Amino acid sequence: MVFDFEDFAESYVGSLVQTLNEMPYSELADFWRLVESARDSGATVHFIGNGGSAGTPSHSAGDWSKELALRTISHVDNTPSLTAWANDTEYQNVFAGQLSTFIREGDIVVGFSGSGNSENVLRGIELAKDRGCSTVAVTGNYRGMGGGKLADLADISIVVPSKSMERIEDVQLVINHIVKEAIKSNNGL
Repeated sequence: MVFDFEDFAESYVGSLVQTLNEMPYSELADFWRLVESARDSGATVHFIGNGGSAGTPSHSAGDWSKELALRTISHVDNTPSLTAWANDTEYQNVFAGQLSTFIREGDIVVGFSGSGNSENVLRGIELAKDRGCSTVAVTGNYRGMGGGKLADLADISIVVPSKSMERIEDVQLVINHIVKEAIKSNNGL
């Protein structure tokens, strides 16, 4: 049998569209409101993420600081700090270590994890909660885990309704763009 790329691509896109149609829009709205309040109060939004879900924090911080004039930090991008924390303590501390220096009460920490069980993201969110920050989980239903531990830990949990890591990671970037574009539209930017 010959591989039919067009059928494959159509199936992939169909699966992605189905995932988008099943998104938890009320949680997305809660996330949007939280970011709007951070923008109004001058709070900083901190992004953390692991593996493939580390790309979206970097993209989000760039988008939001440039287009929304919002203070953002992507803690996946400071390679010397990240590797120092990993080397000098353990990899599970790479985000909690960085956040301990940068977060202030009232900030927002957004954790991206496809499975919701990345220990370094969980520790970062735990520290943020202990320090009086609002927390957001952007995770998925990877392998039927329902957002993992992260979904239960964060103040707002957006669980992408897919068991496919690829669809989860695709939609994580879409979530970034939805929130950013909603803020731009709401504020005439």
